[in-house]
Amino acid sequence: MVKGYFAPSVKKAFEILKLVSKKKEGLGISEIARDLQMAKSTVHGMTSALEELGAVMRDPESKRYTLGFTLFELGKIAYSQIDLKEMARPVMEQLMERTQASVFLGALNWDHVTILDIVEPPTELKITSPIGTTIPLLAGAAGKVFLSLMGEEQALRLIHSKGLVRYTPRSITDVDEYVREIEKAREQGFATDDEEYILGVRAVAAPIQGGTRPMSAIWVVGFKASLDDERMKALAEHTRESAEAIRGKIEMHVFPNHSQRQPVE
Repeated sequence: MVKGYFAPSVKKAFEILKLVSKKKEGLGISEIARDLQMAKSTVHGMTSALEELGAVMRDPESKRYTLGFTLFELGKIAYSQIDLKEMARPVMEQLMERTQASVFLGALNWDHVTILDIVEPPTELKITSPIGTTIPLLAGAAGKVFLSLMGEEQALRLIHSKGLVRYTPRSITDVDEYVREIEKAREQGFATDDEEYILGVRAVAAPIQGGTRPMSAIWVVGFKASLDDERMKALAEHTRESAEAIRGKIEMHVFPNHSQRQPVE
């Protein structure tokens, strides 16, 4: 019988990563050492090595560690085994039929949003964009959704580092007001855009995947002339329900026995 190879340092590194992944606001060395009952010197060495590899990031001000982009990239590779577009497409088509507006599927890609798929309404006048197009993270409803899935500190870092651009006279450029929009999206499970990115255009976005998984979302975009406040309320509910339906299909694929399904963080 071949005995399993036991590498204590690898096990400790994964324990640190799992612990950090559960705290959106990040963890300091003392907290990690206490929770995992490790020596601070051991934790310091481990986190330094993980930071060098990009597996964790250290906030220079708070000294707290959060998951790094290397893990997101690895997650994307693993996630690519699940055809998100194939699973989302039928739901997106149903959402377009219900709303008669353009439905987009996108993913967070570093500091911008990449459009993965689009379902357009059969009308002559519609909003469209080529698949693969990127849009700024801090623009529109999709960006608010992605920021709402992050820890508060990480979201604020991005806002301050990128800055809030005035795309239209209705763009939100006040940080406090923008943060309130993110908090509202976190509570409601969807975000809205009222001519903030493009004049005359309104949108609603809802998250599909969040937490430590590659972040993805769907959003519906239409002209303000045909989207009054009452229709926007219905649009928000339809979009949120559609995102939940896609999420459920993904979870069924990953956890077919249902018992291991995990909620989106």
